[in-house]
Amino acid sequence: MTMNMKHDEDIKSIAVIGNYLPRRCGIATFTSDLVEGLSSLSPDIDCWTVAMNDRLEGYSYPEKVRFEINQNKLTDYGIASQFLNISGADIVCLQHEFGIFGGAAGSHLLKLLGELHMPVVTTLHTVLKDPDPEYREVMGKLSDLSDKLVIMSHKAEDFLHDIYGVPREKIAFVHHGIPDMPFIDSSFNKDKFEVEGKKVLLTFGLLSPGKGVETVLQALPAVLEKHPDVVYIILGSTHPHVLKSEGEAYRIMLQQMVQKLGISRQVIFQNSFVALRELGEYLGIADIYISPYPQEAQITSGTLAYAMGTGKAIISTPYWYAVEMLAEGRGKIVPFNHPGALAEQINALLDNDGERHAMRKKAYTFTRGAVWKDVSRQYLEIFREVRQNRIRHPRPRYSYVEEIKAITRFDLPEIKLDHLKALTDDTGILQHANHTIPDRTYGYCTDDNARALLVAILGQKYLPTNGFGLDALAGHYLGFLLHAYDAESGRFRNFMDYSRQWVEEIGSEDAHGRALWCLGKAVAYLDNPGQLSASTILFKKALGVVENFFAPRAVAFTLLGLDAYLCKFSGDSDAKRIRDILADRLFVQFKDHGTEGWPWLEDVLSYANAKLPQALIVSGSRMQRTDLMNMGLGCLKWLLAIQTDSHHFVPIGSNGWYQKGGKRTRFDQQPIEAKAMVEACVEAYTLTRDRQWFESAVMCFNWFLGHNDLNMPLYDPKTGGCRDGLMVDGINQNEGAESTLAWLLSLMTLQKLYADEVFNQPLSRPLDLK
Repeated sequence: MTMNMKHDEDIKSIAVIGNYLPRRCGIATFTSDLVEGLSSLSPDIDCWTVAMNDRLEGYSYPEKVRFEINQNKLTDYGIASQFLNISGADIVCLQHEFGIFGGAAGSHLLKLLGELHMPVVTTLHTVLKDPDPEYREVMGKLSDLSDKLVIMSHKAEDFLHDIYGVPREKIAFVHHGIPDMPFIDSSFNKDKFEVEGKKVLLTFGLLSPGKGVETVLQALPAVLEKHPDVVYIILGSTHPHVLKSEGEAYRIMLQQMVQKLGISRQVIFQNSFVALRELGEYLGIADIYISPYPQEAQITSGTLAYAMGTGKAIISTPYWYAVEMLAEGRGKIVPFNHPGALAEQINALLDNDGERHAMRKKAYTFTRGAVWKDVSRQYLEIFREVRQNRIRHPRPRYSYVEEIKAITRFDLPEIKLDHLKALTDDTGILQHANHTIPDRTYGYCTDDNARALLVAILGQKYLPTNGFGLDALAGHYLGFLLHAYDAESGRFRNFMDYSRQWVEEIGSEDAHGRALWCLGKAVAYLDNPGQLSASTILFKKALGVVENFFAPRAVAFTLLGLDAYLCKFSGDSDAKRIRDILADRLFVQFKDHGTEGWPWLEDVLSYANAKLPQALIVSGSRMQRTDLMNMGLGCLKWLLAIQTDSHHFVPIGSNGWYQKGGKRTRFDQQPIEAKAMVEACVEAYTLTRDRQWFESAVMCFNWFLGHNDLNMPLYDPKTGGCRDGLMVDGINQNEGAESTLAWLLSLMTLQKLYADEVFNQPLSRPLDLK
């Protein structure tokens, strides 16, 4: 019996989830070092990695990486959990930082953890003191799904217990690992770096605006007055994400500051991501290491740990990790953003060799327990402890796990934007295509460019579309809308020919409403400040005429835009006033015209029908009017019933529509109808939590994939586009803008729904498995 228990407790395989070198970030370095440390400590244990990718092409990983996850692709997380379960891993060690996982507050990760069979030990690289609700929620679920939480500072333990309610026995403290480097004299290698005879100040790490380097530069003139032999080395390449979004703007700003301060001969920018050996040499030549973070919310710092581990005299701002690590004379603390105090402290240390060397020894001695050999041993002890506990006390499955499996059992296709880009030129998106070839004969329209803007915005905000250039596309489509708006009439023009000439003075009310719908969404979701400002101004201008709109679809689209806009600017009194007028107008139109057998506001069902009840549902929810909501839900249920046959979606045909008292037309079936139903059903599900609406959304979506009257898919997986319609004798093979955008918006709507459901599922109770 004892022998069997011993055998059960043996660990043969450890899987570590996190970023991994050659990806450039602190967590990639940490994960790589931890895996190598565990492998060196216990060669008989198979230690390997599941790597998180922040770009579609991934990285050229070493053999230790056996599986890769696109951080924004929800289905990858489920597949990864299957891979881990099949692999036979005894322990999963997760490296957690909110920003490296997809979904709201990194919630995609919960799907993976919820389906794992083995114990999970989670290392927390960030613990927030004042979390937004979604971050608090994710941290709570992460704690529940983890067997142990490892933190690297004692303040993090206090935060977890006091703020998140995590029991202290579930928390383990382990130092941030560091390489085992010798304690050497800083003069030893200075000639190699051409700083012989100089006093070297050093800051290293990926460069970004949150590092506080400008404070050090501002302090240097006062230092150089007393110590003209000082040089300051700024070591590190620009953070890849900053480089992608802002280029080298921060580095250039620092370089310009250096020129303005007249210290260019004393400041060295080393723009490179150095290997460990070279990093050790740079640290070796430093007389003082400076860690100038501009705010306290830094619960750990690998760069500070490395500097202490090489026995550096350190000056830091009072962020949480530094205050703890540099206590008892292991370093000096200066106020945030205070060049004068920093200069004074640098001068004091340079003037006092004895104090500086005593500080070095204290830091070096304190971090001997943080070398990777000891840290790896502590991790292995934790792994054995949690595995033993799991064997002795099996954890109940949570109902959360089963709910997630039920929600995401239907895999969604990849988002592919090839055809969207093919239809887009330097003016905007073209209306039509001859098969997959853009057809310039019919030019452009505001309708399609508004919907294309929405695709670009939703793609940036929620979905696995890294590297697709959506920010630039959003600017393109928004530029079209800005040009389409006629300030004199206050209206959007709709149709433009290929020579960029408008073919009408004023577009339809429907086109105006559709533009407002997409602009309202833009205001709610855009992060780009320039695009957000332009969208907000245009939305407000275009809103001025809608009080005179009576066309039902124009009113409905405007209401949907207003609802999104008010998510961002809930206090806009004028927007709320117009919303109330239009919502009541649409409600009265339904109430006055609808009958028991025909609860519709017109005598014909034509196009984009589901947008009308959707507008009632969302407006009623926002206005807390159950009469609007119930009217909308009832009409949507009726629409669903008359457009469902043999468990598949059958949209109203455009070749005659459906006249009251007549026979509904079966063909031609348009993608825009499926899209409208998908969006309306998702909205109904979100507000009511009635599972039937979820299933109905999936049924309508499946129309694109071939679950339709002809059992033929309209989605084109080769181009990412969508064919123009289902006809009585087959499929219209042209892939125009309206159809392609209808497909992409439907796909994105379900992608977002899946992600939201993973986040929203409660960990309410253990699942009864009897």
